[in-house]
Amino acid sequence: MEEHVGKLWHRLITRAAATGYPQATVELKEVSKTVGVLFRALGGNGGLRVEATTATAHRARRNWWQRLAGTHQQVELCWRDGEALRLPAYVNLFPEKALNRDLYLWLAALAAGKFDHNLHWFQLNQQLTKQTLLNFPGLQPRYHRLVEALLVLRPNLTRLPPDEAAAERAIQQALRQPGSVIELPAAKRPHQPVPLWLHPSPPINTSNLAVALHDEPKTRQSTQKNQVVEDKRRRRGERTEMPDGKKGLLAFRLESLFTLAEYVKVDRCTDDEEDSKAAKNALDDMDTVSVARDNKPAATSLRFDLDLPAPSNDDAKLGEGILLPEWDYKRQQLRPDYCCLQPMLATTAMPTELPTHLRRTAHRLRRQFEALIPKRIWHKGQPDGSEIDLDAYLLHIAECRCGHVSMERGLYRDFRGGNRDLACLLLADLSLSTDTWINNDTRVIEVIRDSLFLFAESLCATGDPYAMYGFSSRHRSHIRFNTIKTFEQKYDALVRGRILKIKPGYYTRMGAAIRHASMLLSKQKVGKPLLLLLTDGKPNDLDQYEGRYGAEDTRMALHEARKLGLQPFCVTIDEKASDYLPHIFGTNSYVVIRNPSELPKELPQLYARLTH
Repeated sequence: MEEHVGKLWHRLITRAAATGYPQATVELKEVSKTVGVLFRALGGNGGLRVEATTATAHRARRNWWQRLAGTHQQVELCWRDGEALRLPAYVNLFPEKALNRDLYLWLAALAAGKFDHNLHWFQLNQQLTKQTLLNFPGLQPRYHRLVEALLVLRPNLTRLPPDEAAAERAIQQALRQPGSVIELPAAKRPHQPVPLWLHPSPPINTSNLAVALHDEPKTRQSTQKNQVVEDKRRRRGERTEMPDGKKGLLAFRLESLFTLAEYVKVDRCTDDEEDSKAAKNALDDMDTVSVARDNKPAATSLRFDLDLPAPSNDDAKLGEGILLPEWDYKRQQLRPDYCCLQPMLATTAMPTELPTHLRRTAHRLRRQFEALIPKRIWHKGQPDGSEIDLDAYLLHIAECRCGHVSMERGLYRDFRGGNRDLACLLLADLSLSTDTWINNDTRVIEVIRDSLFLFAESLCATGDPYAMYGFSSRHRSHIRFNTIKTFEQKYDALVRGRILKIKPGYYTRMGAAIRHASMLLSKQKVGKPLLLLLTDGKPNDLDQYEGRYGAEDTRMALHEARKLGLQPFCVTIDEKASDYLPHIFGTNSYVVIRNPSELPKELPQLYARLTH
């Protein structure tokens, strides 16, 4: 009964303290594409992603109901860094949905401006606003509507202390007439946040944090409740040491309890939290997530991205390694000989037959791909052939009698097959993320194996020249490039054995792998060289090769491939690929397979469409 009354009380107080208009809510995912297009069209950096921002504490004055309910302590404001444009996950500030949508568009336009980092936040936002309205007059009506709607929601000047009223008056004046107020008056308490401006002091994640999914015993797979955090809010993280479990009982008074946001290294059993909802609620309440390494199973876990080194394998090195450049987008230059790519070969692979569960599908695909083989037709006007081309011969006689003799005319015809004039190099991502499970029975790496099997079986029917390689990396000095099949090799039982031997490797340094694959493919003198990349995630590695750095290097490697005349195309099973692949590959050069288990069947069909 006590708990029931407490829930009712909490619901009542929270509802009384609530502000905003839920019925007019606009979510970022609804407008992210429009916002991204507008941001880039107005001069914003094309390499930045559009992501949900981090909620930060503002410490401004709250009303009595909000203090009682313990709400409105944090706010989501827009800011921009070298990786992404960060916007609120949802906006319900205004009673009209159109105004909430306009707020997203205005913030994107504001963030696209040129920053003068020498200016104070108050002056910078006025300068950006004035500059945006001057450069894009069409935004003026929208901005004035937002200002008028926001001023109604701002604090009443008559109810504020004199110092806070002076600061609020300056902010309202700056909103009405950007650039008219030089300085923000000082006040004892911080001012109310300004949703139409950029964040005054955005949080900066200084730790290079990668939260793990695979750093666990494999016995956890069957018992663990693995929950994926659906919202896209960024969370700040820090590394810390795991409690050693030898400190005994901790005695304290109840009034000295810490909040969820304060990490304390105390001993606590890790497998006693079975309520996944409680774990996610705790995550939402934390300003900073403290992560420690532990080998004990937990009853509930929240899924984050992870890549960790795999155990050593028995592949043999081919040569001493190949030095390759890497693009540094901050310096806008290539770093020569910055990466070392090591070709590898699974020498212990044993010849094997096609797996039984793929034979029926492979037979069907071979029959379909046989239809792609150009039919034998008469090729007329040839310099030599099996028969005289009567049409060409009669035309030649007519020209001779008219005094126009053509010595280059072909007078023969030949009956032979056509030529598809193409070659394909398939590059498979073998990073550790491929060790994840897509369902209770199948891992990503197994889906990739089946895809390679069926891809090779299909192309055998057409006779198209093709090669298959895999790659993973561990820092720039160790990029593994696994040879599965070269252009010169025939698809046979040994190649099938190599496919069966592939296993999850390390990280995903795409740029170097694409550069080397492009060099191999460019040696094939064909009219249509296709570079097909099969992956399950974005570029990343142990060093700075993550986020925008990795994306820009991959993008530059693809640009270099296109200059060589190659046609790059990406096939991915990453559900979030639409957030970054359009910038890396282009809008028409990738496809997302929503159901990973369908990849083996979809990959050959996709090849057929690309080469038709």
